[in-house]
Amino acid sequence: MALSRPRARLRQAPALTALATAAALLTACQSGGAASSASDTSAKDDGTTITMWTRSPTAIFSQTLIDAYNRGHRNKVKLTVIPADSYQQKVGTAAGARQLPDVLASDVVYAPNYASKGVYLDLTARVNKLPFKASLAPAHMKTATYNNKIYGVPHDIDLSAVFYNKALFTKAGLNPDKPPTTLDELYADAKKINGVGGGAHGYFFGGACPGCMLFTTWPMIWASGGTVLNEKGTASTIANDTAGKVYALYRRMYQEGLVPSSAKNENGPTWTQPFASGKIGIEPMGATVLQTLKEGPDLKVGVAPIPGLTGGTSSFVGGDVLGVSSNSKHAAQAWDFISWTLSKDAQVDVVAKNKNITVRTDLADNTYAQQDPRLATFNKLAAQGQTPISVNFGKTYNDPNGPWTSTVTDAVFGSGDPAAILQRHNGAITGSLSGNG
Repeated sequence: MALSRPRARLRQAPALTALATAAALLTACQSGGAASSASDTSAKDDGTTITMWTRSPTAIFSQTLIDAYNRGHRNKVKLTVIPADSYQQKVGTAAGARQLPDVLASDVVYAPNYASKGVYLDLTARVNKLPFKASLAPAHMKTATYNNKIYGVPHDIDLSAVFYNKALFTKAGLNPDKPPTTLDELYADAKKINGVGGGAHGYFFGGACPGCMLFTTWPMIWASGGTVLNEKGTASTIANDTAGKVYALYRRMYQEGLVPSSAKNENGPTWTQPFASGKIGIEPMGATVLQTLKEGPDLKVGVAPIPGLTGGTSSFVGGDVLGVSSNSKHAAQAWDFISWTLSKDAQVDVVAKNKNITVRTDLADNTYAQQDPRLATFNKLAAQGQTPISVNFGKTYNDPNGPWTSTVTDAVFGSGDPAAILQRHNGAITGSLSGNG
């Protein structure tokens, strides 16, 4: 399969330097145009052409919504798709040159940085007028809020969940309708699946992909009562026994051969392919992968929440937010489009119909989710999961040269106690988060 959305998002090293350079220019930009009307709540459908940018992994999702909007409105949205690897640099450069589009999509983890640098227009007044504001995906809304002002709304949701192959569960003598509810059960199930032969393995993960690893292992820590960073996103808290046990389990599964040796060097682009081939029993992945999997005799897909060490569940809620750029001259028209994407018509008849997760909790039990229990599971997780917030998230966790990469690599593939390894690296992560690294 092609590189799926959560991995593309979580692996990119953001061009935060470019954004920082643009900040001063944006301050001047905000003195006129759309940015001068933060209290304006109008939405206009008057035949304006609205420009929008998104990254390549989100292109199909965004274009599907745009096509539906364009068919029923005088306004027309024109989408520009930018390669994921260059998106952050492109935004930073355009911000400094006051050439941002009217509507800008952002990986949810980068939203705090964009808001802090003045890339987005303050949408607080407009969002507060939405009658369904309280039902908007809480993790996305929290991330898109900076200094008590709202700069974005949910666009699409991707979240981490356990994917398991019911066909391999059956071959291993396991109940295909009972996925693991603890990490001990996950290990036991993976071990049984590893014994069925035919090249099957019990588990898989992207060991050289820093974003993949946090996307799938942090929920295990959260579900176990642990934390990874403080509330403000300025200090790492991953140096704890709970996290140490999670990575000790990963090391054990790898050393015992329950995981293919290729996992150590899997850096993201192909990390979902082994499961798609029907040769992996269990793998936490992003919900959007479900749309790409072709089921057959050797692959029957079940999904479940990611469990903790002894119980509990959690999820990393990723995806994108949408906002109006601070230099847009068509804020009212841009808001007409953005607010429409949140409407019931858009969320049910476009988003849910195409097997995507609705961004509104009040629409989670829609007719399409009722037809596929797996979508219902994702919708519940969207309301329960977490999205870590930090202005310096990208350079700390997604940059292959950042401190998180060496931390998780040492914890899973190194020698010595994983908890001690986390403690040794914790200072470097905190330094990066606080801007001192």
